[in-house]
Amino acid sequence: MTVGRQFGKYVSQNILGMVGISLYILADTFFISMAKGADGITALNLVLPLYSLIYAIGAMIGVGSAIRFKILRAKGEESAETYFSNALVFALLASGVFMIIGGIFPEQLIRALGGDEVIIKVGTSYTRIFMSFAPFFMWNHICNAFVRNDGAPSVAMTATVVSSLFNIVMDYVLMFPFGLGMVGAALATAISPIIGILICCVHFFSKKSTIRFRWGVPSVKKMCQSCQLGISAFVGEISSGVTTIVFNMLILSIAGNTGVAAYGVVANTSLVAISVFNGVSQGAQPLISEYYGRGKKAAVKRLLRMGVVTSLVLALSIVGTVWWLAGDIVSVFNSEHDAVLAAYGIEGIRLYFLGFLFAGINIVGTGFLSAVEAAKMAFFTSILRGFVAIILSAVLMSMLFGMTGVWLAFPVAELITFMATMIALQQINRKILA
Repeated sequence: MTVGRQFGKYVSQNILGMVGISLYILADTFFISMAKGADGITALNLVLPLYSLIYAIGAMIGVGSAIRFKILRAKGEESAETYFSNALVFALLASGVFMIIGGIFPEQLIRALGGDEVIIKVGTSYTRIFMSFAPFFMWNHICNAFVRNDGAPSVAMTATVVSSLFNIVMDYVLMFPFGLGMVGAALATAISPIIGILICCVHFFSKKSTIRFRWGVPSVKKMCQSCQLGISAFVGEISSGVTTIVFNMLILSIAGNTGVAAYGVVANTSLVAISVFNGVSQGAQPLISEYYGRGKKAAVKRLLRMGVVTSLVLALSIVGTVWWLAGDIVSVFNSEHDAVLAAYGIEGIRLYFLGFLFAGINIVGTGFLSAVEAAKMAFFTSILRGFVAIILSAVLMSMLFGMTGVWLAFPVAELITFMATMIALQQINRKILA
């Protein structure tokens, strides 16, 4: 199979899988808006960064370990077999912290994230339940990454899509026919990764699988090596959580709970776009790592070009669609027909989404840096995009232009990151791929 056909297969299937993940978050938002109105959306948006952090740690451990597995496997090294079990053990240790805090201090968490007494009452049960299932969220990401890197992108896609569809269906069933409200939404979200893990087991127990679970003492050294390569995946996931926290605090001071509800619509809709570009990046990564490990530099360069072009085409399509359908998108989540929420949401979604003209290339570029073991450059561009640029842009733009400035902070931050990413890719082209 040619490089181009491999790219098309891996990327298209991974995009579908990643979009599936984002769609169940949108389903949560929609059903919660129907059941609890603006207060429900506000509660969901305030605790969403906690979910992003859980998922980001799983992504860092899973994607980083899977990259190490793929590169070492391409080089024929036996140590590749130890990375899967090592990842699962460290994910369990990391998730234990979330289980303890979420189980004991859910009200304090929501209050610390900006929730008032009304929002705490709405969101406490949701927070306690989904944080109690943190190990399964992390394990699901690890299993999916290893299955994809072991040459079974179709199984990885099926696991993600089916678990997402399960979540959407059970969201409705538990929230409305069973009348469980936010508890039902949390249970549907919490159980869905278990479905994904079970489907991944189809590959693990097949003859095609080269993944092995090896009992042994967990290796901190191997985990650190993996996390270095998984940092871009971590920041790619956590950046939405960090952005949400910063924006929530700023918007609460400018426009109150209604403004946060509007941002909840914008942020959760943007997760679909982010998932598309994460799909391009993570879909191309196994191929880039394999060809890099085998020393085929021309194929690596071609994969980078295809990734950048694909991201640009997708970005133009997404931005155009959102500008055209902005009113319709916001109205879907505005069950109370709040005119203020609608006004904030329509302006916000149009301005915010301009950032994806740069974000797509940033996500693909940073993923490429990790895939070729350029850990330092990947770390720099990831931190710039996920933390430094977005926080500074949000604070400064909101001070200058109020709510309009908040919406424009994302495009400004992505533009800054874009310039840094281009410089990093040029350096890699000269040093590694020349």
